[in-house]
Amino acid sequence: MRTTVAIVSAVALLSGPLAAQEKKPVPKDSVRVFVPGCTKGYIFTAGRRTAEEPGSLAVPQGMHLRMNGPKTVMAEIRAHEGSMIEITGLMKKGQETPNGVGIGGGVRVSPGPSTSGGGLGVGTGVSQSFIDVESWRPIEGHCPS
Repeated sequence: MRTTVAIVSAVALLSGPLAAQEKKPVPKDSVRVFVPGCTKGYIFTAGRRTAEEPGSLAVPQGMHLRMNGPKTVMAEIRAHEGSMIEITGLMKKGQETPNGVGIGGGVRVSPGPSTSGGGLGVGTGVSQSFIDVESWRPIEGHCPS
């Protein structure tokens, strides 16, 4: 009788973490991405993909993403600032591919809006890409300082 209770208790305890690891479904207007890179504050910079750590092909190297997520996950990521990590998260479709033409080294050239004053004003077309972080994991590599 005691062994039956012990087995049932063990199964109940072990099934809790499994339920917590289930990923939420992807909304129709979003895409789940896996991106290697480095963080600084709440900004994530996509790094180079390797054969061992391919990541998502939709996010180019050098792209900056503003991370949103639960406080506990963000605190864990901030604790590993300066180390290579891979984040998994949801992005709105269309954000993962920046506008313009890539000329190398993470540099893109894109047309901007015409302004009459010659300075940056409201509505200059500068946009920030966002990612809702679901999870992260450390990977091999070094972040540039």
